[in-house]
Amino acid sequence: MKIKCAIIDDEPLAIELLKNYTNNVPFLELVFTSTNPLDIIPFLETNTIDVLFLDIQMPQINGMQLSRIITAKTRIIFTTAYKEFALAGYEFNTVDYLLKPITFDQFYKAAQKIKLLVSDNVSSNKEISQTKEENLFFFVKTDSRWIKISYDEIKYIEGLKDYVMLHTQNEKIIVLENLKELAVNLEEKGFMRVHKSYIVNLNKITSIERNRIFIEKEIISIGDTFRDLFFQWFAKKK
Repeated sequence: MKIKCAIIDDEPLAIELLKNYTNNVPFLELVFTSTNPLDIIPFLETNTIDVLFLDIQMPQINGMQLSRIITAKTRIIFTTAYKEFALAGYEFNTVDYLLKPITFDQFYKAAQKIKLLVSDNVSSNKEISQTKEENLFFFVKTDSRWIKISYDEIKYIEGLKDYVMLHTQNEKIIVLENLKELAVNLEEKGFMRVHKSYIVNLNKITSIERNRIFIEKEIISIGDTFRDLFFQWFAKKK
């Protein structure tokens, strides 16, 4: 994975040095350079970068002022000849502070810090994405098979003594489950028990008439025991 970076410095020779360093680090990809710090603002409106190598002492706007403007997703590595700015620089979204003249080993160590941060962020996003995906489905056992069912596929669930029937968009599936326990497990997924024999997917309700719920052409009566709870939910949606 390439880490996209940019260089802002009012000294062309400083840019050339960092550009040369960047070309010698395999995981870095240089996508933007400029001697004018204001040029980065329109660039970031349509592009993203992982790290900005940013000089501090510049005309028009200094590096610290600029760091307040750019997105927090862009990490900063300050590059400057002024040691006294180091402490103040760390108040911003700063990963490192490189004091000029910058050597390649200093540059490479700073690049390694960025690599670790970006890698950790990518791993974290993958874990979050995987968790979200896993929360979209569950498995039910029917006969000798375990079937993957997406919550969004289910229109409603009907109790049949020791079994339940899942009424999905495309089929009906009978599984060995307890309706009461299933109602508790599905509550956080947008389902509600509305009758001693029925659990409905609240997102699938198309209309409500008196004590009847319509899910497409299906009609489900609201039981007396569950009426108050259901209409409390309904009142919040009006």
